[in-house]
Amino acid sequence: MPSRKALVRRPSPRLAEGIVTRLDRRPVDVALALTQWENYVSILQGYGWDVREVEPADDCPDGVFVEDTVVMFRNVALIARPGAESRRAEPPGVESVLVERLGCSVNRVRAPGTLDGGDVLKVGDTVYVGRGGRTNAEGVRQLRAAFEPLGARVVAVPVSRVLHLKSAVTALPDGTVIGYEPLVDSPAAYPRFLSVPEEAGAHVVVLDGNSVLMAASAPKSAELFSDLGFTPVPVDIGEFEKLEGCVTCLSVRLRDLHT
Repeated sequence: MPSRKALVRRPSPRLAEGIVTRLDRRPVDVALALTQWENYVSILQGYGWDVREVEPADDCPDGVFVEDTVVMFRNVALIARPGAESRRAEPPGVESVLVERLGCSVNRVRAPGTLDGGDVLKVGDTVYVGRGGRTNAEGVRQLRAAFEPLGARVVAVPVSRVLHLKSAVTALPDGTVIGYEPLVDSPAAYPRFLSVPEEAGAHVVVLDGNSVLMAASAPKSAELFSDLGFTPVPVDIGEFEKLEGCVTCLSVRLRDLHT
């Protein structure tokens, strides 16, 4: 069985100060957020994921959204350079784990490039990268340079209606790209696209060949996935949703590092 690892970082005590760009700011219950995060981690572990906790970054309110710090392709890590300057202290702790504990090869996005991991969706060897508010054209260019020699097919798509590409689209275990269509700039960019009935239903983490982790706030989408033969695994991440977070943001998933 392929080795499946996940990197996570526990919420900062300053979580409530996290960046909000497209929502009205609402109070965040940090204690409840920690409980929700622990439940999320427990689900990953229950599905056989080897969860590695990155060193806490208590001075980084958005540090729990660890996916934004890196993009993986096979055993090569491209360390992000976040589009939000206030988040640029987040990647080093993740890089340390990838190099020292997992033995990954590392490249880094260099200035003036910016790239957030949440703007990258991998479907097989196709790597979709969202060009939008947090990832600029130079970041896209550097991602191509890092991964195309490894066999990736990099496809750039516009992102103008949401924070990150994966705020709009993710993919089911069979490779079907799913999204809440009013927030997807270019549904035609994806060979197989399925519209879901709720915004939060557009975000899934593939747990195994059949099961998908998703927000409890999207019951109609869960019903749709169930009808298609998948097993939805709901988790309450309501406190993170107040900060434009979703289930993908809370972990970096690494599948079979040595293929």
